[in-house]
Amino acid sequence: MKEQQLAVSPPALWKTPAAAAYLGIQPSTLEQWRWTGGGPNYLKLGKFVRYRQSDLDDYLVKRVFSSTTEAQAAQGKI
Repeated sequence: MKEQQLAVSPPALWKTPAAAAYLGIQPSTLEQWRWTGGGPNYLKLGKFVRYRQSDLDDYLVKRVFSSTTEAQAAQGKI
């Protein structure tokens, strides 16, 4: 009897170094954001931290701006 395959594959879970590389930042930046907030959503699985690609993509989409003024307003700087 053959095993059935899942119709939908589970989302990939990224470790901090891979997630940071995907975002183009240092792993220490992600670690700081986990402490202070403001970074992408993450999963805490016991002592392990993992990032879903969908959360990383959502984080990037929220940071697309058409002007410096728009970016500053989104960050509460004006």
